[in-house]
Amino acid sequence: MQEEQQPETAADLMSSSDAQEDDQKETSDESPNISDADAFKILLEMKMKKRQKKPNLPSTVTELVTEEGSKVFVVGTAHFSDSSKRDVVKTIQEVQPDVVVVELCQYRVSMLKMDEKTLLKEAKEINLEKLQQAIKQNGVMSGLMQMLLLKVSAHITEQLGMAPGGEFREAFKEAGKVPFCKFHLGDRPIPVTFKRAIAALSFWQKVKLAWGLCFLSDPISKDDVEKCKQKDLLEQMMAEMIGEFPDLHRTIVSERDIYLTYMLKQAAKRIELPGASETEPRKCIPSVVVGVVGMGHVPGIEKNWNTDLNIHEIMSVPPPSTSSKVVRFVIKATVFGLLGYGCYRVGQRTFQFVLSMPTTQNCLQRLTEIRPRH
Repeated sequence: MQEEQQPETAADLMSSSDAQEDDQKETSDESPNISDADAFKILLEMKMKKRQKKPNLPSTVTELVTEEGSKVFVVGTAHFSDSSKRDVVKTIQEVQPDVVVVELCQYRVSMLKMDEKTLLKEAKEINLEKLQQAIKQNGVMSGLMQMLLLKVSAHITEQLGMAPGGEFREAFKEAGKVPFCKFHLGDRPIPVTFKRAIAALSFWQKVKLAWGLCFLSDPISKDDVEKCKQKDLLEQMMAEMIGEFPDLHRTIVSERDIYLTYMLKQAAKRIELPGASETEPRKCIPSVVVGVVGMGHVPGIEKNWNTDLNIHEIMSVPPPSTSSKVVRFVIKATVFGLLGYGCYRVGQRTFQFVLSMPTTQNCLQRLTEIRPRH
C-alpha cells in the first residue's frame, strides 16, 4: 500500500518543483541576487503570459467556476481515444493550470509511469497470480469482479491494440511542463468502489453480472470509441449490462461523480502568493484547474457542482450481509471438500497401484505362504 502511494507524491513533486527548479536556474543566471519572492513573481508572470484569457478549447471541455472565482476546466474523455489525448494536451497548454486532477486513485497510479507496450501486455495477461492478488486485496467477490472488469478492459485493448489511460499519461507529462502545477489523483480508491458495488447486489445479480462479463465478445472499432466521447466507453458497456441493476450504477458511476466533484473543488482552492516582505500580508488569487475524467462523469459533476458534498458516507464499506457470509462459507466448504475428495481419490488410486505392482504381489504371496510354527 505504501509503495503504491509513492508515485502520487512523486507526481506532485515532479509537476511542481522540477519545473520551478529549472525556471529558477534560468532566472538565477540572469539575476544572481534575486530573492525567492521575486523569483516566484517572475515565474508566475511568465506563466500568466502563457495562460490564454480566452483559451481556444476543444468541444469536450466544460468550464465550471467556484464561489471563490476559481476556474475548473473538465475535459471529458474516452479512455481509448487518441483524440482525447490531444484534447488534454491542448487544454493544459492553453490554460496553464495550477492543478491537474485525473480520474485515477493510488491503486491505479502505476499506469502513469508504464509505457504503452508494457500496459498492452499487462492488460492482455490475466493470470492466476493477478486473481490471487485481487482476492487478497479486495476479498473473494470483489476480487473476482475486479478481474472480470479487467477482462472487459483487456477485450477492448485486444480489439483496438491500444492501452487504456493514455489521456492520463498525457496529462501527467503536460503538468510537469507548467510552472508550479500540482498533479492530483481524484478518483475514489478502487477497493472501496468494488466492495460497495458488490454489497449492493444480491447473490443472483452477482451471478448474472459475472456471466455477462465472462462472455463479452462484441467487436469494437476505433470509430465506436470516438463516438463514446459523448459517453465513456467502459461505462456505456457497463450501463447496457447493468441497466436492471440501478444500485450498481449508483456505486460505480453516481457516487464517483460526487467524489470527483469534491476532489475538483478541493483542488480549486485559492492560491496564496508570497509577500514582498515578512510583514506584508499575503495575497490570495483564484486558481485554475484542469480535470481529466471519463465523459460519462461530466453530467454528474455539473449536477453536483453547486451542492454541498459529504464524501464520508460514500467512503464507508458496509459489513458483509448474511447471504454473503453464507455464500463465502459454502465456497470455502466446497473448495475444502473438493480438495479432501481429491486427496482421497489420489490416495485410493495410489494404494491400488502399489498393490498391483509385481514386487508387491510377490511380497504378499510370500507372506501368505509363511505359516506360523507351533
